[in-house]
Amino acid sequence: MSGEQDLVVSTVREILAGHEPVKLTAERRWDAQLWAELADAGLTGVGLPEEAGGSGGELADAVAVVATLAAGAGAVPVAEQLLVAGPALLAAGLSLPPVGEPLTVSVSGGLRVEDGRLTGTATDVPWAGVARHLVVVADGPDGEVLALVDVAELEAGDATNLAGEPRGSYVLDGVPAQVGPVGELRARYALARALQLSAAAETVLAWTVQYAGERVQFGRPLAKFQGIQVQLAQMAGEVTAVSALVDAAVQRLDRGEPLELAAAAAKVRAGAAVDVVARLAHQVHGAIGFTLEHRLHHLTTRMWSWRDDAGNETTWARVLGAAVAGDDPWPALVGVV
Repeated sequence: MSGEQDLVVSTVREILAGHEPVKLTAERRWDAQLWAELADAGLTGVGLPEEAGGSGGELADAVAVVATLAAGAGAVPVAEQLLVAGPALLAAGLSLPPVGEPLTVSVSGGLRVEDGRLTGTATDVPWAGVARHLVVVADGPDGEVLALVDVAELEAGDATNLAGEPRGSYVLDGVPAQVGPVGELRARYALARALQLSAAAETVLAWTVQYAGERVQFGRPLAKFQGIQVQLAQMAGEVTAVSALVDAAVQRLDRGEPLELAAAAAKVRAGAAVDVVARLAHQVHGAIGFTLEHRLHHLTTRMWSWRDDAGNETTWARVLGAAVAGDDPWPALVGVV
């Protein structure tokens, strides 16, 4: 991590220090004050070009912001804005909405664009009812397109994920839309969730190692028991594998190389790691880790939820399988790293 990324991380952590994770409810669907402070610091536009209305900086800066917020259970749509919808709009030649206004994404399908108007129902929308702008994949006259709509005045469904984060829907009845090529929107979304899973898993591992070293049972710390040591080693192996594939995908994105296979591999591996990391973390922590007062559940519930966002392991494993099923699988294998 460069000095610039260190500064970004320290700034985000400083802001997060004043915002302890809370249980999200129908009355409190996100941390609006956290978003406001991040926006005031220019962090909701990091990695997006200044000439387009962003704050400038590199992809690595945006990755650092998203990872730090994920590790801190920040209840704001920064991953969707910085790594998915924002860059996808710019790649499509469309205008970026003001970065102080939350932007989100949906790849649910079932939408159609005709004569610049979007029709259908966007489902499973992250931060529905919170975001002011929505980027979707829709069917156009000549195939799939990316479409941007203003949803600030639209009513959103009140569905949530396991962590309480909004995952509602919008009924779009001929809403005016800006339209462009869809590009790698789906792959970007998958990579963003894999990155968040990686950051959360690293934090859960660190907490579990710390707890095992401090919690004394039968006269000695938990970490001294061989069974606990095996569990911690299993967690560490999963975290390391996910981190390696996420880093490889980010590097491909930064180099401007095709992203789909690398993002698929990262999302599959991150999703598979959730079961091991979250399960063993709760086993080591015991009952205390399940209580609302304990910090652990803020991340494990998000991990269980993010695992299914942007396509689960099966969805992306099929992409990988189709790529290597031909006569020459080597190009596909190279495309993962």
